[in-house]
Amino acid sequence: MNPVRPETPPPPHNAAPVGPAADGRSALDSASGGHDARDLHGFHWFFVGNQGLRAGWSVLIAVILYRLFTPVLGTMAVGFYPTAAYPGFSPGTAILGELVPLLTMLVVGVVLTRIEQRKMLDYNLRGPRPALHFIAGLACGFAALSALVGALALGGWLHFGPIALSGTSIIRFGALWGCAFLLVGCVEEGMFRCYLQFTFTRGINFWWAAGVIGVVCLDLLLRTKGYAGFITYVWLDSLPAIRGDSIWGVYAVAALGLVPCLMLHVKKAESSGFWQAAWATSTLFGFVHTSNRGENWTGILAAAGIGFVFVVSVRVTGSAWWAIGCHAAWDWAESYFYGTADSGLQAKGHFLTTSPVGSTLWSGGTDGPEGSLLVLGIILTMLAALLIYRRKRDSAPAAVVAAQVGLTGA
Repeated sequence: MNPVRPETPPPPHNAAPVGPAADGRSALDSASGGHDARDLHGFHWFFVGNQGLRAGWSVLIAVILYRLFTPVLGTMAVGFYPTAAYPGFSPGTAILGELVPLLTMLVVGVVLTRIEQRKMLDYNLRGPRPALHFIAGLACGFAALSALVGALALGGWLHFGPIALSGTSIIRFGALWGCAFLLVGCVEEGMFRCYLQFTFTRGINFWWAAGVIGVVCLDLLLRTKGYAGFITYVWLDSLPAIRGDSIWGVYAVAALGLVPCLMLHVKKAESSGFWQAAWATSTLFGFVHTSNRGENWTGILAAAGIGFVFVVSVRVTGSAWWAIGCHAAWDWAESYFYGTADSGLQAKGHFLTTSPVGSTLWSGGTDGPEGSLLVLGIILTMLAALLIYRRKRDSAPAAVVAAQVGLTGA
């Protein structure tokens, strides 16, 4: 949904057919039944821009398909594993609960790649050294959460209890939770940092981003009044309870991005689309976490802030693999290894035992470490580490960079 601009001039009436890469036409051109593009120019422009199917239509199709396939696969999953419908946060329910959106996302992705004439890896999954970046993300995610837990313990806001597991149960639950949170990383990063970030980047400006965020904020306001907004109806199966203070985390990240994104828009910066998309996807990421029980405004702000860090990692590393690894390791350390609450959820079968102490503002309370103000310092540290990494990479001799890229085959 870029500003109005003329399309590539259509070929002459007697010109030979050409491929999509040659004339910029998308799959929708083929659906016109071979009619001259000039006959449907207004209709054609409404759906197709200079980068293929317009971003807004692409997202709308993705949402519709996702909502159609999810109930079907969810019903099949419950039939296969009935206990998945029971409340609780166990490895089995978590794995099955994430497999449904993962499979749905893959099915929708296949359909969209056919419509948009892209490959699945085009959605921010290309880039040099994916395995190395994934492993680095795992290490950073565990280290960052460990630093946060350590700070909470030193401040007296988190107390350690006895070890909850023994023997082979340590390895078994560790592996099961590792699989579960790897799926969580793939699903949430696949939705927000892969598909949405890529699609918004190619077709969003400041006003569209502000409009998306405005709808999100209005939806939250309606939910606090006991109503369901548009996004709630589209994205969620039911109207979840929401703590009144958690919405302020979404409002905060929406406000924090307003002035920088407006300045980029006014200056017509070349990278403006990417950062407008980052503002929108990070706000949406915070929004979807408001449906979790036990969340507070700090935890929602932290979720959106970490989402922004993951977007920056895409910019720095060239793909979402670092973000997937970091996301999975952060959740694994938080839920399984240290046994703290994770976005208000307490895992069954955790290794260590911990309990928050004192003011919720510092301990995080039922939200877990993410709900503590100390998490903001960890987020800023992660952001600084990514920027330092990029600076060192950019300052490396050209020959070294070329050799590294050559070794990866990128």
